[in-house]
Amino acid sequence: MQCRRCGNPLDKPGDYCLTCNTANCDVVVVVFEPDRATLTFLDEDDVVGETTVTTIPETDGDSRIVQVRNFAGLVADEIRRKRPETVYAAGERAPLRETRAQLHYEFYRVTETDPVQAVLERRGERALEVVDIPPAEKLGGSHTTLIGGRKGRRAIGVVAGHPHVKKVIPGPIDASGTGSRTGLRAKVTRADDNGNVRLLLRDGSSVQENRIVTTAMNRETGERVRDDLNDALREEELQDG
Repeated sequence: MQCRRCGNPLDKPGDYCLTCNTANCDVVVVVFEPDRATLTFLDEDDVVGETTVTTIPETDGDSRIVQVRNFAGLVADEIRRKRPETVYAAGERAPLRETRAQLHYEFYRVTETDPVQAVLERRGERALEVVDIPPAEKLGGSHTTLIGGRKGRRAIGVVAGHPHVKKVIPGPIDASGTGSRTGLRAKVTRADDNGNVRLLLRDGSSVQENRIVTTAMNRETGERVRDDLNDALREEELQDG
């Protein structure tokens, strides 16, 4: 493949051209399996290339941690070659989470059966605004107390750290419930017509409903932010299943 701007040959399809500083790929879609990751490179509506990174899965605890980290590192290296605007990923949670931690691009999970087709179908939609401020600066409202102690603060931090969250407004605590479960659980509710959602924190019989203002423009795009937030909470073991 040649650079679309200067015509110089690229080492791999979709690579960023270092000669004229031009991106030849704006989106990478990664599908993780236990022993491999398939990366598809998109330039607008065109698939410009695909590559596979393989690994040998480990089952031992420490070996598994090293294997996943190294596997994710190889995938991250392939993505960095492209310098995309956005990364979408599906499949195995552990390498997906580790790859996301190693990169600084917009990174979203997709849950559809055919992730590449799902991303292509979204290409014509207006991109959501990215809020590039520290999570702590997104907290507002008159209520400052959070239930769940350290876990409650961690849940709020996970949500506030999302690039499409503008503000987190903690709500009052309702301690009149009858729940008997111990340990904090967090869940993001369905989006409203404006694309905003609510974060429910439950700790025993106490419940706190926190308003989340997003950059989504309608219910459909708000649902995508909601799915991403719930997935992030599950990865932090703050949510069931």
